[in-house]
Amino acid sequence: MAFALLSVYDKTGLVEFARVIQASGYDLVSTGGTHAELAGAGLPVKQVADVTGSPEILDGRVKTLHPVIHGGLLARRSNPDHVAQLKEHEIQQVDIVVGNLYPFRETISKPGVTLEDALENIDIGGPTMVRAAAKNHPDVVIVVDPADYERVGAMLANGGVSAEERRRLAAKAFQHVALYDTAVAGYLRDTLAEDAPAGLFPDELTVGFKLDGVLRYGENPHQPGALYSADRADGGGIASADLLHGRAMSYINYLDADAAWTSVVMLPSTAVSVVKHANTCGLAMHEDQTEAYRRAFAGDSVSAYGGIVGFNSTVTAETAEAMRPVFYEVVAAPDYDPEALKILKRKSKNLRLLKVAPVADHGVALHTVSGGLLVQVADRADDDLKSWNVVTTRQPTEEERADLAFAWHAGRLIKSNAIVLVKDRAIVGMGAGQPNRVNSAFLAIRAAGDAALGSVLSSDAFFPFPDTLELAAEAGVLAAISPAGSIRDDEVIEAANRLGMAVIMTGNRHFLH
Repeated sequence: MAFALLSVYDKTGLVEFARVIQASGYDLVSTGGTHAELAGAGLPVKQVADVTGSPEILDGRVKTLHPVIHGGLLARRSNPDHVAQLKEHEIQQVDIVVGNLYPFRETISKPGVTLEDALENIDIGGPTMVRAAAKNHPDVVIVVDPADYERVGAMLANGGVSAEERRRLAAKAFQHVALYDTAVAGYLRDTLAEDAPAGLFPDELTVGFKLDGVLRYGENPHQPGALYSADRADGGGIASADLLHGRAMSYINYLDADAAWTSVVMLPSTAVSVVKHANTCGLAMHEDQTEAYRRAFAGDSVSAYGGIVGFNSTVTAETAEAMRPVFYEVVAAPDYDPEALKILKRKSKNLRLLKVAPVADHGVALHTVSGGLLVQVADRADDDLKSWNVVTTRQPTEEERADLAFAWHAGRLIKSNAIVLVKDRAIVGMGAGQPNRVNSAFLAIRAAGDAALGSVLSSDAFFPFPDTLELAAEAGVLAAISPAGSIRDDEVIEAANRLGMAVIMTGNRHFLH
């Protein structure tokens, strides 16, 4: 007689599914809390110990790790020798396994969790049982996701589970265990000393993500697309944002919303960003949120149309009113005043309003390339303003220093070659993604128009020639900030002195490709 083995942490829909399994002719066998759940619902269910003849030992660490269980799981029904061995050792076949694993992520996310706590919550028997069932999926149905209960239950009630469905379930089971193991490995790496060789770039790397939903399409209509969120109990970030209003987010909406959100969350006071095609075309910092919005919008009012707005503070009704005349695709903010929410909802039925929670910075950036993955420490480090070197005769004024620091932050958010013009802690013009720096400077100056007069300039790389500074000085730019490192640094500094500009060279850079 074959039986079904059930051992789950997530008990959603468990009793109903167990009833279907039993009605399909299977005895039920279970462990611990799962057994209590099924027995409490009046279902006839045996303990694993009743089948193995061995009690649970080591505080429950050893329950299903037994030849009677794994023989019943791994025996190939088409192999006469396997069948004979089962008969010889009086082992019953296990034809169905329903199992999912301890919540390791939730455990390690609790404040004050210790290594001992984490180790106690690493499931051993569960993954072993799931893997064994998945390995032998032509003979054993493995179900790890409550979302599959109804589908599999219908098949069981109507003649059995197809070979194709068994393979799909097995693939899902192996992925379930792989995600779990990735979480454990990541936790153990994270607890190593910073200089430990396995900590930063291990010899083998897996990353864990869970499907949030399939999107209408990717970047273009012919490209299927989906959103996955990081497998972290703390959640947060754009991937886990709450959509309070508007139609479903698109692939490009997510990209742009992330650029808008990340551009403001690093700033120390109230800030607003406007993003178009993942570039920050407007960014301003001001103690009054509405004024910060107006200045961010003014940075490039043409590009702002159809853009994404990011806030690092709760959106007020006054700011929502100021946004009414402009068409936006998405607003991303930590929260909204009730009246602000009403105003923005009335503005457009399609306007997507995201409520975004903070996300823990795990400090690693990933980028796919053909055949591989690039991994780097994310560019999150704060710059040491005291280490910046004024290389020109003229020193920047305090006001210029404040604008230069803001421009330096803004430049790290814009695609290289990035040139940013800033006045009063607001972008007034920017040039991005050009094959040379002069083109970027020309675009930034043209976008700024009269606002270039009295502004400061940030460059994400060194000036290879004086031409960018000469173009900027002609437009009325007073000071500039850039990395050092050109073989013509002396020539550039000489030109800046001739033009009466103040120039800071930081000694570091912030490329964004």
